Parts: sequence; C-alpha cells; structure tokens
Amino acid sequence: MKIKEIYDYLVARGIEKDPRKPDAVKELLQREKKKYNDLKDDEKKEFDLERLTNPYSDTRILCGDPEKEVKRLMVGIDIEVGEVLLADRLAEKGKPIDLILAHHPEGKALADLHYVMHLQEDIMAHFGVPINVAEALMSSRISEVKRGLMPINHNRAIDAARILGLAMACSHTVADNQVTTFLQDLFEQKTPRTVGDIVDLLKEIPEYSEATKHSAGPDIVLGKKDNRAGKVLVDMTGGTSGSEKSYAKLSQAGVGTIVGMHMSDKHREEAEKNHINVVIAGHIASDSLGMNMLLDGLENKGVELIPCSGLIRYKRA
Repeated sequence: MKIKEIYDYLVARGIEKDPRKPDAVKELLQREKKKYNDLKDDEKKEFDLERLTNPYSDTRILCGDPEKEVKRLMVGIDIEVGEVLLADRLAEKGKPIDLILAHHPEGKALADLHYVMHLQEDIMAHFGVPINVAEALMSSRISEVKRGLMPINHNRAIDAARILGLAMACSHTVADNQVTTFLQDLFEQKTPRTVGDIVDLLKEIPEYSEATKHSAGPDIVLGKKDNRAGKVLVDMTGGTSGSEKSYAKLSQAGVGTIVGMHMSDKHREEAEKNHINVVIAGHIASDSLGMNMLLDGLENKGVELIPCSGLIRYKRA
C-alpha cells in the first residue's frame, strides 16, 4: 500500500465508526466545503484542504512522500525523537521502515487537536443533553485546549524523521472512534448490572487483560463494585477531556456510569458531586484496542507491522 492509501483507509474507518454516524459526518464535510468556498482568495491559501475530505484534524500524513510504497510499518502510541531514532537503527540492522505511524498526534495534527472536540457535543446530545447546552459547555473548554497547545514544540519528532529521510503519520480520533463504538456496543448488548460487571467485561478483552498484568488495567475510581451501573457512557473520543461542567448535565440526562481512558482530579470531583460512577479502563490499553482494529486491516493487506511505544498488539480474526 502507498502512504496515501493507508491514510485514506484510516480516515474511512474513522468515519465508519464515528459515534455521530457516517451521514452526520458527511454533512459536516459539506459544511466545511461551503465554508471554504465562501472564503476570500487570500484566506483560502491558509485553509487546510485536508479538512474538506478528512473530518479529523488530529489524523494526518506528517512528512514523507504520499506515493511511497509501504511494506513495513513501525507503529506506536507515542512517537517521539527516540522512536524515530529506533526506526533509523532498524534500517541499519537490515529492517528498513517505510512509515512510522503514531497514535497520538504530532505537528500540525497536535496543534489542531481542538477541532475534533466538537464531536463530544454530539455524544452528549445523543445521551440526552440538549445540543445548545452541550455546545455551550464545550465552547470554553475547546478554547482552553487550543491555548494550552500553543506553546508546545509540535514538530520535534517530525523534524527528526524528515532529517533521517523517514515518513511519519498519526491516527488519533480515527482510532479512538473504533474503541468508543466497540465498547459502547458491547455495554448496550451485555447491559452490565453493576459497576463491577463493567470491569469484568473489560478484562475479557485481550488488551485490557494484558494491561492488568502490568497494573495498568481497568479500575473503579468512583463508586463501588456493587453499585448499579445504570446508563453507561463510553468517553474515549473527541480529542481530549471535555468540560468538567458536563457531568451535572449528563447526570440529569440519566447517565449512571462513565467508562473513560483517564480522568483528571478536577473532572473526578465534579463526577462525584453528581453521583456518577467512573471506571477508568486504562489509557494505553484503550488506545491499543482502537489502533488494533485499524491495524488488522492493514496487516491483512500485506503490510508488516512492528509495534513499539507501549502498543499492546493483538490481532483479531
């Protein structure tokens, strides 16, 4: 596969498993095209044209020739300069890497992470929070995240890859959509009665089972094992953590338990005030699950994979 074909595959799979459903994503892309067409010529020069076909600002080809053929791909959760040097070292040992694929965004994909957070508005609306309330809650949080990303040195790893002649890409929300939809469907099918039942279901999944061996598996951080779960919301996509003010509205909408990758103390305190149970499934295990659902398709197309940087690789049938 060419790098561009891998990129197109990742975006297509992200849309397929988007919690908003494909039709809603297509409508979003149409709005982006109208926005672009309405711009002045000088404004169009600064517009990221990828946004016309890819709704995920945190999934991009970061450097390298999109037409390059990929036979061997090194993939990890976080790709920094160390992993780039590892790829170069592998080439020296006779295993050249055609593409380095990160899960977490780097470069422009990191600087534009805040754009994908609007996805969380639709998830809250799906669970019963009025969309106008969801948008108001997310507005200040999105601005906060944007400001927080501004001082970061976004291009360190990409510069290292470029200097060494290596190609690099990242696939963030497209993978997070996989794990979110997979787990949401699982809980809706299995209807766990208690919070403990949720943890038991998670530990039946290979990535979480393996993470548990390393003390990084699912854990209850709010509520008790015998608490009834109620309506379960999987909070694992949409860039990064949303507004801590959302827990009051979610509780009013009937959400009893949130299953997430991680949660700050500030968010945990607000969830506790609103009597919501919280299960943290595990960050890297959840990222691995989402990535694996994408990587299986690439491996089936003949791409050799070299997992690194915390990726718990498990291939499904």
